Amino acid sequence: MVIDGIYYGLGLTAGGIVVWYFSQPVFALPLFVLAAFCMYFFRDPERTIPDGPVAVSPADGKVVSIHPDDSTTRISIFLNIFDVHVNRAPIAGKITNVDYKKGQFLVASREVASSENERNIVTVEGEGSTVRFSQIAGLIARRIVFNKQIGDTVRKGERVGLIKFGSRVDVFLGPEWNIVAKVGEHVSCGSSVLARRRQS
Repeated sequence: MVIDGIYYGLGLTAGGIVVWYFSQPVFALPLFVLAAFCMYFFRDPERTIPDGPVAVSPADGKVVSIHPDDSTTRISIFLNIFDVHVNRAPIAGKITNVDYKKGQFLVASREVASSENERNIVTVEGEGSTVRFSQIAGLIARRIVFNKQIGDTVRKGERVGLIKFGSRVDVFLGPEWNIVAKVGEHVSCGSSVLARRRQS
């Protein structure tokens, strides 16, 4: 479990106990329910990371769009409040850039969220490729957490941060990648393959 879940859970539980003591148990129930939800929301299960020249999903969620252009393909993943919100590195390599951009807090399932919402764009270079991914805040998610710094080396599928509550993650893959993800597919962070490297 992410440490934030423990803090939220303990705080809400303590609040519920105080309300229970000074009032009626029924009024404390919503706080206990919220505490249980926070413990569930901030879960961080172990994942089996696939071997080979593949890019894995940096987030749990539903693939809502796959948008190719001249140089890259953008895969957009929407995370609802029931998905695991821990983010992982899509490939192994070195973090060469972290670009935080202020923005709006539109509903993260909308296409416009990719360009208009608050986001953190991370570039990873490794395995002969450069992959970018964006942690995008949503209507409820207003806290993006990134635990790495420029120059850090990450393993494929390594935990790098999280986005609190509903949000979106975009992955940008170059022409050296063969996209295998499908729109509508539910992917798992660190274990679902989004793309495979083309043979040179």
